[in-house]
Amino acid sequence: MGLNDTASAERLHIAFFGRRNAGKSSLVNAITGQELAVVSNVAGTTTDPVKKAMELLPLGPVVIIDTPGIDDEGELGELRIKKTKLILNSADIAVLVVDAEKGLNESDTELLNVFKQKNMPYIVAYNKADLLTENTPEAKENEIFVSAVQKTNIYEIKELIAHCVKNTQNSKKLVSDLINENDTVVLVVPIDESAPKGRLILPQQQTIRDILETGAAAVVCRDTELKATLESLSKKPSLVITDSQAFGRVSETVPKDVLLTSFSILFARYKGELKELVKGANALKKLKDGDKVLISEGCTHHRQCNDIGTVKIPRWIEEYTGAKLEYSFTSGGEFPENLGEYSLIVHCGGCMLTPREMHRRMEVAKDNSVPIVNYGVAIAQMHGILDRSLEVFKDKNIL
Repeated sequence: MGLNDTASAERLHIAFFGRRNAGKSSLVNAITGQELAVVSNVAGTTTDPVKKAMELLPLGPVVIIDTPGIDDEGELGELRIKKTKLILNSADIAVLVVDAEKGLNESDTELLNVFKQKNMPYIVAYNKADLLTENTPEAKENEIFVSAVQKTNIYEIKELIAHCVKNTQNSKKLVSDLINENDTVVLVVPIDESAPKGRLILPQQQTIRDILETGAAAVVCRDTELKATLESLSKKPSLVITDSQAFGRVSETVPKDVLLTSFSILFARYKGELKELVKGANALKKLKDGDKVLISEGCTHHRQCNDIGTVKIPRWIEEYTGAKLEYSFTSGGEFPENLGEYSLIVHCGGCMLTPREMHRRMEVAKDNSVPIVNYGVAIAQMHGILDRSLEVFKDKNIL
């Protein structure tokens, strides 16, 4: 992935829902100008959610999601509907496609109620408006009559989507509000067996981009060269940002009068609620023998022999608490709704999740009264340097 690419988690996610043969796939193809979805007169042609990252004016970088029919039938249909509802967790806006001739039915209304419960922006697109025998009815707020076949109101629906989501985008900053123009920021990037060959991981890329857009200088080094790098600078850096796994070593090297935090802590604020995650760090102290801990990652990847989620985090927790604990692991789109059996959730930084999905997971934890912490905050707590890693936010009256 290049520095000028937009990560999927940072793109606007537009999900299309509706009954079978309402014309969802045809409308997706008309809006994108591409044959992204298979179109057929046979009901239920779309069997799994279809995702496509692309540029779409006037919206910019987006992910288009075409979902199976919400009224699908049978055992396989139930699985498709379950996947469809999971899409709601990460979507930024929902487009409910309705056959204009048939109008809303019970399954459509059920979906609209779900959108409202989740406070999700939505649009009702009455497709096949060209088949209406009488005059097209007047559209209500957030409604539009379209024809995928005749390309009627395709430009207008894109404008309507843009209007509905313009105030819902993530306004949180990653690092730009913590630094000033002409500052020097040192980024510590260990190169070990878990580092991807030939590239930086997504949080590192996004942080570098944010620093450069602020007009500051980004100096990148490994933890093994950090001391020499700091000594070579003509002025002390305004901030040092480190990979969480090197937090302990880096904290010993960085002078106490230099602000220090981690990529994971930055993403904790950017994608979630930092105050809530700091509370979760305090719950680490209360773990006792037999407690269950859920370790959850937002992405799926090949597990290394010294994997952070399944190996390092459990080892550090047990060294910190002295307790013998039970662990469960989830990755990707998996995240249980019932968390009552757990005493703590330890989550990754969420760089591959949309802010909406990360917020949802934190809300699920709150609803279950289970504390949640992310990797960076937990690691800083276990290394006794959490207070120091949060100083950069306190100086800016953020935390």
